[in-house]
Amino acid sequence: MSADASAARTLAGDWSFPTEIRFGAGRIGEIAAVCRKHGIARPLIVTDRGLAATRVLAEVRGAADELAPAIFDGLRENPTDREVEAGAAALTAAGADGVIALGGGSSLDGGKAIALLAGCGAPLWRFAWPDHATAAGETGAFPVIAVPTTAGTGAEVEASAIITDTAPPAKRALLHPALLPRAVIADPALTASLPPHLTAATGMDALSHNLEALCAAAYHPMADAIALAGIALIGRWLPVAVAQPENLEARGHMMAAAIMGATAFGKGLGAMHALSHAIGALKGCHHGLTNAVLMPFVLAYNRPAIADSMASLAAALGLAGRPFLAVQQWILALRRRVGIPETLSGLGLTRAEFPAVAALAARDICAATNPVPLDASSLQQILESAA
Repeated sequence: MSADASAARTLAGDWSFPTEIRFGAGRIGEIAAVCRKHGIARPLIVTDRGLAATRVLAEVRGAADELAPAIFDGLRENPTDREVEAGAAALTAAGADGVIALGGGSSLDGGKAIALLAGCGAPLWRFAWPDHATAAGETGAFPVIAVPTTAGTGAEVEASAIITDTAPPAKRALLHPALLPRAVIADPALTASLPPHLTAATGMDALSHNLEALCAAAYHPMADAIALAGIALIGRWLPVAVAQPENLEARGHMMAAAIMGATAFGKGLGAMHALSHAIGALKGCHHGLTNAVLMPFVLAYNRPAIADSMASLAAALGLAGRPFLAVQQWILALRRRVGIPETLSGLGLTRAEFPAVAALAARDICAATNPVPLDASSLQQILESAA
């Protein structure tokens, strides 16, 4: 057995932080047992059209075959309210009693929203921030088992979902306790077929979660410790995962780092995500890639308020010199190594679109926890710096 294979076999465990997580290569074989444990006898597998054409869906469907799962593959990147409504109708039509949400962040969020809407009924947006509290006690949502196929969003361990409101276009955060999946099958082998550019973008998304959580203006030492460890894992293992897609040790560490980021950002996020949500709603850009492009420019804007965070991070990474500059150079080098565009022009965003993006981002849930106060003017300033 190779050293890599031997190391990968040690990356396994049963976790309950913040929900039940069955982590390790090959554990997709437990999906039927996990469904039964949580009262699901007839699941609906919710995924996106791209993943539906791959061996991954066939593998998951085969592992759940004894439950005769139905399939809904009507999601796209940045899922919309209309797609969620179609998925809820499909769940009802199939007589399903739970959801297996399969895919990256879009499919996981879409699957969670479908289970909530199908169980609790319309309208969907009563669960959306900032007016979600009145619906927080509603019951009836169908249980969800999350099966991530990327190592980025950490949506598998969140009690929230980001869905695009189509009228007018805007990404909105659904918040409800039932959006936290009952269990997660975190199988790094399911990420091995992810192409290098998506491995890079989703991995940088995980970095953005850990990094913004570390910088958020709140006292949460547990989140800070998790974020520091997650950032170190990403720095070491993301380039390996990009260069060696079949390396399950690298894939495993990246999947763990993604879960760590989502666990940590209960503390808060910031301008990276506020802007990325707006750009995704208006342009359809990949969320992780947008976060990666914006990352150094948001850090520069936040510099006056994040000196302590940057000192902690520089020490954790073993970086010499002035902490902020050392961390900034570390991020720039990592971006170059995994092929991230340097500016927003690489995403097709023009200066003429900046005012609309900034105005939408100023109303985003993540803007409130940025370490430096944000408004449309300051958000446009960040966009100009990243042009």
